[in-house]
Formats: sequence, C-alpha cells, structure tokens
Amino acid sequence: MSASNKGLAPAGTGRSGNSFNKTYNSFSGVDMVVTFGGKILGELQGISFTVQREKAPIYSMGEADPRSFSRGKRGIAGSIVFVVFDRSALLEAMRDRPYIANRYSIPEGFEIADVNLGTIEIAPGIIGPAVGAASPSVSRIALDKVIAAPNYIDQVLPFDVVITASNEYGAVARMMIHGVEILNVGSALSINDITTDEACTYIATAITPWKDQGFIRINNDGRSATFLGG
Repeated sequence: MSASNKGLAPAGTGRSGNSFNKTYNSFSGVDMVVTFGGKILGELQGISFTVQREKAPIYSMGEADPRSFSRGKRGIAGSIVFVVFDRSALLEAMRDRPYIANRYSIPEGFEIADVNLGTIEIAPGIIGPAVGAASPSVSRIALDKVIAAPNYIDQVLPFDVVITASNEYGAVARMMIHGVEILNVGSALSINDITTDEACTYIATAITPWKDQGFIRINNDGRSATFLGG
C-alpha cells in the first residue's frame, strides 16, 4: 500500500477497503445525519445519552466482600441541543403528530378535530359499562377531548432518533435511540450571546448501539460509487 492512498478504499479491487480503513474508522459530528421521527433537522447541534442500571452488592455474614450483585431496573436519558433560527426546530417538525388534548386547555388554532366515542348508556344520564345488561343501548357522546397539534415540546408523542454516520473514507455506521420522550426544554438569552440555543432533556426505552453498515467504494471510472453492505 503506497503512502498516497493510505486508509483509502482501493478502486477496482472488488473489496470494501484495506484492513486499516475497515478497522480504525471514526466519525465526527460533521459526518452525521440525525433524523427525529423520520425527519432530518438541520438545527441540531448536539445529542447525548446515558444508560444507567440499578445494581446492588449482596453481603452475608462472615465475609466483608460482596458475595454477588443484584441487577435491577435500567434507565436511558440524555439531552438534545438545537440552534434557534426563527422557530423551535423540534416542535415545528412534530406539529403533524397530534395528541389527545383537553378542549379547554389548548390555544386557539391548535384543535384539529373532536373526539367522538361509542359508549354504553346504562341509565338516563349515566354513561358507563353495562354490567349484566342483556340489551344495552349504544349512544354517541362528545367528550371534552380533541385531537390537537402540540403546543409544547413535552406534548410530542414518543419518537425514534436515528443517527447515520458516513465519513470521507466511505465507512457507514448507524445507531438508534428508541421511544424518546421529551421531559424538559430550556433556553437562555443574553446580550453576550451571539447565537441562541434550545436544549431538551429526554428519557428513552432502548438504544441500538453503533453498528457498521458497510462501505462506499469509488469505482474505477472515478465518477460513480458502489455501496457494499456490511
């Protein structure tokens, strides 16, 4: 391997690359594209996650050291930081993911439709389950609930975050954060700040760790490429 193409996938070899670039690939933020619920947000500046699990030592008489360890619940949490241009990036992207809201607690313009449910009328003026009723009558009632677009980020329903990375050598990798639920959002404004950021904290149900997805090889003509799946 010559010094001129060290770390590059050699063209026309029929292989995804040499042992160097297949083993020692790394990625930075400029190599990554992040989707939130299937949508790419260009305002993302950073994302972090932490996996924590309850573990406790088990002791018994006659020994100072733990005999074993008990494993308990696992928690996944992290933070997301967006730069603010002229809107809240995540909230605007999730406007088309409605939730069930109280009719009288949402601002004007956020209501999409009424919620009508088929219920069982067991007595005049009483709506509920018909226990032991032979021929219950079914009625339509309008609840004080509506389908609404989210007005706060914490009203956004859970979504998946997919991070796809591809560097200039042609290596491709991916990781996923599943069931992201936004907890808090905050921002700060100052005469000393030249940009404005918006930070969110979240919890999640699961994480799919980084996994190699394959390699992009430049073909002999130098004008096309072939993706070799991992």
